[in-house]
Amino acid sequence: MRARLLDVLQGRKPDAHPFITRLETWYKSHLRSNTLPERFAGMSLNQVHRAVGVGQLKFMNAYGLKLRGVEVIATFNGQPHYHEWEPVIENFPGMWDFVPTDKAGETITEIRTPVGALRLRHEMLSEGVFSGTDPYLKEHLIKSEADYAAVEYILERAEFAPLFERIAAEQANLGEIAFVVPLLQRIPFQQVLLEYLGEINLFLALHDHPRLVERLLDLLDEQMLEFLHQLKDFDWAYVEFPDNLHSLMTNPKLFARYCLPGLQRYTSLLHEQGKKVGSHTDGDIKPLLGLLKESGLDVCESFSPAPLTSCTFQEAWDAWQGRPIIWGGIPSPILEENVSEADYRGYVQQLLDIVGSGPMIFGVVDLFMRHNSIERVEYFAWKVANHPI
Repeated sequence: MRARLLDVLQGRKPDAHPFITRLETWYKSHLRSNTLPERFAGMSLNQVHRAVGVGQLKFMNAYGLKLRGVEVIATFNGQPHYHEWEPVIENFPGMWDFVPTDKAGETITEIRTPVGALRLRHEMLSEGVFSGTDPYLKEHLIKSEADYAAVEYILERAEFAPLFERIAAEQANLGEIAFVVPLLQRIPFQQVLLEYLGEINLFLALHDHPRLVERLLDLLDEQMLEFLHQLKDFDWAYVEFPDNLHSLMTNPKLFARYCLPGLQRYTSLLHEQGKKVGSHTDGDIKPLLGLLKESGLDVCESFSPAPLTSCTFQEAWDAWQGRPIIWGGIPSPILEENVSEADYRGYVQQLLDIVGSGPMIFGVVDLFMRHNSIERVEYFAWKVANHPI
């Protein structure tokens, strides 16, 4: 599968379209409830992918941030859970590194600096543990104008901490059935929207104190460019921004002003290093189709067509024509039992007819859930493997 994906990225025609996706949520949920189908009993996730005949997508962070002059303290359900001075954090500013995902509860994280303290709160529901999904970020870093000073202190001193060797080791461990995707940080606007402030608070801040927001965006842009330069010695074909783009929040006007110029700079820099670049675009991006074509992105990963969003696969395929390449296209609702087998197989055939021999990386979007049919994934894998291109 990895070889097929690399062929697509490099503009070569593979022997079959790659089908590389994540079965992890489905696998974890059934493992935790002892309901894994008997034929997969005792198998690792990687072995399940091999048995089903579908490639394994594995996200890993390409680097972390060494937080100089910073103390991080976290509690879980009121009990001490994490305490470190100047830690290396892979998921800054989301701070997911030490948030438990296998038990229900509340993780409160305090980030202490000489100019002020910041606080986040994550919540993991028992339903999330059962379904294998991630905790929710319930409280963001910036809640008042005073918090910007502490954020600036952290960003101005944070150091790049590469994790390149770990990525290569995991790719070797998983084998050719898998493709490890090195994740960058979200682009600055998406960081501010989803991690620093939250959706509603960002829109209020853009109205109430735009200069503080603009200053934060500038700092994040400077940091992004600095860190991307550090990737020059990282020999990997593809990297990705985990942006979670959704046009309801990042509308065309905001995207054109705050996202497009940066993406064009970032992709140009990474292209000079010989890397292809993608973004995790799992929301409704129909109003952004034209702008994404101008962005310099090579791949829109986790593209989620109707019925998940208002954008049909045909609309995106016609708008992009392989630039960017679609990775995704199989909406998880069609893998549910309430969709008839005839309707499902009709969707599969229509999708393959549209794609033909064009550049495409198939995947289930955005997540393959507990209630989805593994047999339908297996059928799609068989159809793709036998689809002439």
